[in-house]
Amino acid sequence: MGDDAYGINRATIERMVADVAEVAKLGVELAIVIGGGNIFRGVAPGAQGMDRATADYMGMLATVMNSLALADAMRQIGLTARVMSAISIEQVVEPYVRPKALQYLEEDKIVIFAAGTGNPFFTTDTAAALRGSEIGAEIVLKATKVDGVYSADPNKDPTATRYSHITFDEAITKHLQVMDATAFALCRDQKLPIKVFSIIKPGALKRVILGEDEGTLVHV
Repeated sequence: MGDDAYGINRATIERMVADVAEVAKLGVELAIVIGGGNIFRGVAPGAQGMDRATADYMGMLATVMNSLALADAMRQIGLTARVMSAISIEQVVEPYVRPKALQYLEEDKIVIFAAGTGNPFFTTDTAAALRGSEIGAEIVLKATKVDGVYSADPNKDPTATRYSHITFDEAITKHLQVMDATAFALCRDQKLPIKVFSIIKPGALKRVILGEDEGTLVHV
């Protein structure tokens, strides 16, 4: 949503897609899971008191809208993307089918996983961990507002230091919030490393892919 109160900021999505294009040129197979907070926040006041499951389904539908916008922005710069939804909306997007997703990746298409896991009470982090495990991903890249995992909240503690790498067990012992507990446990069980980096920092995604000192690697 960029600096907007909610919704899709065109300049922001174009910048993100340009970063993805740089990585795609390297021949890397990419699958993307996107959240829906930028849209759902706009209606959140009206959702107060709403049944949690209903609110979660609304959030999932918001991710479908974001996925369509992302795929269209990719199309405009010559990238081929396929949106696959965990919720069946076949007139709009195709359903998530694992073999089909793997086929698209082999064909060098970018796969965008929409609608989370298709279940309420699970976050986008969990969707990323789940889909990453299903497709045999080498790593889950958590693109966020901060440029890594810190010893404390860098916005509140000026002495906070960024970890270049940390183990799953160390992150648990130090009570570091890398991602939600369900997603974190799934990645740890599957020995699927996580790289936390800033989506706002120009060129960070490419530097992560090239193995440079960017963000924080969480590993077994």
